[in-house]
Amino acid sequence: MPASSGAVAVRMQSVRKAFGDRIALDGADLSVAWGEVHALLGENGAGKSSLMNILAGFYGADSGVVEVDGRSVAFAEPRAASAAGIGMIHQHFKLVGPLTVLENLRLACGKRAGWTSHEAALSASQTMARDLGFVLPMDVRVDQLSVSEQQKVEILKVLLGGARILIMDEPTAVLAESEAAGMLDLARRLADDGRAVILITHKLRDVSATADRVTVMRAGKTVIDGASARGLSSAELARAMVGGETAVVRRGAASLSAQVVLELKGVGTAAAEHDVPLRDLNLRLHKGEILGVAGLGGNGQSELLETIIGLRAPIAGDIIMHGETAPVQPAERREAGLRFVPADRFHLGLFGSLSLAENLAVPALSGRRPEKRWWVTKGWMRGRAETSIRDYEIAGGVADTQARLLSGGNAQKLILAREFEGEFSILIVHSPVRGLDVRAAAAVQNRLLAAAARGVGVLMISEDLDEVLALSSRVAVLSHGRLSDAMPIEQTDRAELGRLILEGH
Repeated sequence: MPASSGAVAVRMQSVRKAFGDRIALDGADLSVAWGEVHALLGENGAGKSSLMNILAGFYGADSGVVEVDGRSVAFAEPRAASAAGIGMIHQHFKLVGPLTVLENLRLACGKRAGWTSHEAALSASQTMARDLGFVLPMDVRVDQLSVSEQQKVEILKVLLGGARILIMDEPTAVLAESEAAGMLDLARRLADDGRAVILITHKLRDVSATADRVTVMRAGKTVIDGASARGLSSAELARAMVGGETAVVRRGAASLSAQVVLELKGVGTAAAEHDVPLRDLNLRLHKGEILGVAGLGGNGQSELLETIIGLRAPIAGDIIMHGETAPVQPAERREAGLRFVPADRFHLGLFGSLSLAENLAVPALSGRRPEKRWWVTKGWMRGRAETSIRDYEIAGGVADTQARLLSGGNAQKLILAREFEGEFSILIVHSPVRGLDVRAAAAVQNRLLAAAARGVGVLMISEDLDEVLALSSRVAVLSHGRLSDAMPIEQTDRAELGRLILEGH
């Protein structure tokens, strides 16, 4: 059982770790108490994941001290860390999609939990789920669950496995605001029950809402070590993360062009299992504007993006680009000037087994006119990749690195580098800064503003109301597959948007 609240659960001191010539950790420190939520902040590549992977047994430290509950440890594998009561809830879930919820739980922790029968596993799992306030169908395949439900399965896995120290990696990154609030409340309850909760996050408001103390990392070092979360402002935390002032995102004065670059007239899509059909959807995107589409996740956001880019055929209505009926094929729409950034980076945005250079070259290699591909050489691909890695600050990879090895934030930067290449007139982005640190998020948002300033029509689908309000010229609300009329951003605020979202406009 955990020690009394306030006693040290985890102590990591002067931890160093290098991968070849790259120093990931340069004398990092972390101290976490039982009964607290401890936020761990830092930019992409700051060393947060490396430090937590050492604690969770994924690899060892080159030097330094690691103690759990007062005992020195050096875990050789994740199983050893798990046996010591450490559980990590990854940002990218470690679940087996074709198996049911209960089968995943039995596979992960059945032996450690001592379950000898299906009935014992079901009873224990249902009891834990009920205690946590989870409503989960134990006999449903995991790949048929929503993202938030899959996250709850991950949490059940580590708790049923006996975890007393929980590492939550970006737990709110994939959740709508209402779901995120519930997840932060759960972290608080777990800590109040005596566990130690380490909250890895980029969202500064998550820190002020939930954390007791905060540690900030930068370039492999600890720059703020366990300070009171209530004693630091968001601006101070942001400066500590980036080593200076962050770029300020500002929306210019709204001046709506008469030119419409994208129009949806009465668009509807077919109802299918696990999909939200679009219903009589009307939308006009003007040249040079950012039109925000706000709403809770699971209300048709992915279906909207897939319909516009040509992956999903509508059963009603028309899609018009530059005054003409949009081409049928996605490649044709791309040639007509459409670019997109999906929310699901590793399934829809990238080819995980291909290198960074190959992913960046995909549009050039897949164009409809083969005679224009002669200049796509390996040398060109490598040079393009090196330029993009530098300009977009893609950490953790070189031109030959497989895309699947990138973190979520760096994968997003890779997609942006590819989609922002060349001339385009329409940009569809879904959750563009999800998982990015403060500086990277500001850089992405400023790129969106710059694109709009040079005449690109930007349709931004986002569950983050702060982002919608900061960037959009106009905003509409998507609820149950229906889209409200767009309104000028000056005529609404956070409270009004929240009301429209909850009431289904």
